[in-house]
Amino acid sequence: MNFQPIKPAKKARIGIYTIGLRAYWSQFPGLKERIESYGKFLESKMSAYGEIYNYGLVDTEGEARKAGYWFNEKNVDLIFCHSATYSTSSAVLPVHQICKAPAVILNLQPTAKINYQHTTTGEWLAHCGACPVPEISNAFNRAKIPFRVVNGLLGLEKTPEISLADEKTSGRKEAVRAWKEIEEWVRAAAVPRTLRESRFGFLGNTYNGMLDMYSDFTMIQAQTGLHVEIMEMGDLDMLFKDVTKADIDRKLEEVHAMFEISGDSQSDPIARKPTQEQLEWSCKVAAAQEKMVKEFDLDALTYYYHGSPGSHFEQLQSGFIVGHSLLTAKSIPCSGEGDLKTAVAMKIADILGAGGSFSEVMTVDYDAETILLGHDGPFHIAISEGKPILRGMGLYHGKQGTGVSVEAQVQTGPVTILNVTQTGDGNLKLIIGEGEATDGEIMQVGNTQTPVKFRKHPDEFMEQWFLEAPTHHCAMSIGNNARIFQKVGELLGIKYVTL
Repeated sequence: MNFQPIKPAKKARIGIYTIGLRAYWSQFPGLKERIESYGKFLESKMSAYGEIYNYGLVDTEGEARKAGYWFNEKNVDLIFCHSATYSTSSAVLPVHQICKAPAVILNLQPTAKINYQHTTTGEWLAHCGACPVPEISNAFNRAKIPFRVVNGLLGLEKTPEISLADEKTSGRKEAVRAWKEIEEWVRAAAVPRTLRESRFGFLGNTYNGMLDMYSDFTMIQAQTGLHVEIMEMGDLDMLFKDVTKADIDRKLEEVHAMFEISGDSQSDPIARKPTQEQLEWSCKVAAAQEKMVKEFDLDALTYYYHGSPGSHFEQLQSGFIVGHSLLTAKSIPCSGEGDLKTAVAMKIADILGAGGSFSEVMTVDYDAETILLGHDGPFHIAISEGKPILRGMGLYHGKQGTGVSVEAQVQTGPVTILNVTQTGDGNLKLIIGEGEATDGEIMQVGNTQTPVKFRKHPDEFMEQWFLEAPTHHCAMSIGNNARIFQKVGELLGIKYVTL
């Protein structure tokens, strides 16, 4: 199924520059142009993942200052320092003292092995990118500038004419590994940029008594940059009143294309085939929800509302799940029960193209050694295993009202759960767990559910997970995403732990 984002994620703005020693250029003809060409190769390949701003060669402290101001003008999210040959650290440090974007040093050797018998000094200098990295690391440390280093091979597709060694290394594991790291850094850098420019709607309130989910909006903005727009049910109702029959018909068409309509559950008397009236009501609410997202320019939404029994607002919220699932699939993550922190986790996963479905621990299958993760409420349809099922619900457990709910599971294969929690000292923390979604059985109760096998026995995994004091919901993403989630944590300045 094809889901076009309502608001696509921002691309990261990435700075890159190549370092060297100015004294070399007159001593070794061709060396300057050679390492500059390596920098252009990096720029070209990185451009598949973000917007790249290549300053070019920095070979003196004066040039470093110019580069720092230039990167500030370009408003970059991350700077790669390409260590192509020896450079003094004094010609590197000013870049990062002036521009405070996170720094990653690229120590990427052009060849797997130099031509020992014929290598000249100039040839060796084109392959000694590792030489200044200890010096740069020392200077960064003493200047209290955080940094990371990517080591490996450059990954050229062909050997330059000037080279005496074989520089065709694109298929070697050292190049593949290095480029995976680079790609992750660039993709991860899109998360802080997108969050800083995001508006998260907070509709209604948090489910009463769920202490783990109460959020300090100022704290959220201070640590992620996102804006929280506090909304009322009247904001939605205003748009609901303007929904036309044509709007409802379009949503019905969308629903039938994306979902399978269930029969009655064989096991649960409250899970029934949705009535036509329930479907049409959900589609009318869904049309209003999409109008609301556009009217208030929202990038994500968290919501919960309980009205007095039988009231109009209570009936309105009973139709939430279908529309919020459709929005989640269109890169507007929607988290239930007013869980703002999990909306952040879902948005992070969605920015990275990995889904982000609203989940919690449901039950354990000790025979299969899997943990069933899922929830009622919004599901990320784009990462579904087959067509999700719509079920009519005689009641929503623990809540008021009746309506239509989504029953589905995430695609089988590697999955990563991401929890955004708040510590006792008022800081956000990421908790990350990798596992494997299996094709095990699920219940017919109108909830999304995915059996996940983690690398440890369920009891051991849960013991460690619970000790990290998580929010009880999390975002489920597809793929092995622990390393990129860790990079997101570093770029946001948020502590993380991986189980």
